[in-house]
Amino acid sequence: MEDIVTPKEEKIESNVPRGVSRERSFDIESWTPATRLGKEVKSEKITNIDEILDKGLNILEAEIVDTLLKNLKSDLLLVGQSKGKFGGGKRSIWRQTQKKTKEGNKASFSALAVVGNGDGYVGLGIGKSKETVPAREKATRQAKLNIIKIRRGCGSWETAEPNPTSIPFAVEGKCGSVKIKLMPAPQGTGLVVEKECRKILSMAGIEDIYSKTSGHTGTKLNLLTACFNALKQLSSMKIQQKHEKQLGMISGSRL
Repeated sequence: MEDIVTPKEEKIESNVPRGVSRERSFDIESWTPATRLGKEVKSEKITNIDEILDKGLNILEAEIVDTLLKNLKSDLLLVGQSKGKFGGGKRSIWRQTQKKTKEGNKASFSALAVVGNGDGYVGLGIGKSKETVPAREKATRQAKLNIIKIRRGCGSWETAEPNPTSIPFAVEGKCGSVKIKLMPAPQGTGLVVEKECRKILSMAGIEDIYSKTSGHTGTKLNLLTACFNALKQLSSMKIQQKHEKQLGMISGSRL
């Protein structure tokens, strides 16, 4: 991912390898929970995140996800565009807006972050601030609070033996004018989807998929949100138990 950063950020970001999480190591001993759910997690009364997600409980502390999902990774998605001649410019992880006041133009930055363990869990969050670093931290924290568990399988008729590398059935997501349809694909197809949506699906542990989009897909923020909304439909749809084995369906982690 090509990160376009401001001069203030350049020194911070230059030492971070591409594709590597920018998260600091989490120390559970220094964490003081503020909610009842957080206290139960730290006291090890809750040891599996499925106990929280299956009951539909709200996660209000990002440290809960850090504790229960050990191999969590994060990345920033390209939702903005840097300035260039004649309106051109490279894609950027920062979406910059300006507000005109009597004192001058006041800039603000927003970022879209995705987190996941690559094995059935993924989250998406947006953060806004007057500076780039707080916007990134807010986005990552919000993505952890929005973590979901998805179903995987293979609903493609081209697959003789279904493996959980794709999705069990087609789902649709919508945000603004953008609509995206995710469809099962046979093993070995790869992620046939827009480049930034590919990062979300990869974080969720999906390896093969077809997609179809419509609307103003140039608005990346809406496109990525629609993709995440489509993944939510995988868990909300009811499936008969006899079909789960036929589709090779698993929910959450493979272990």
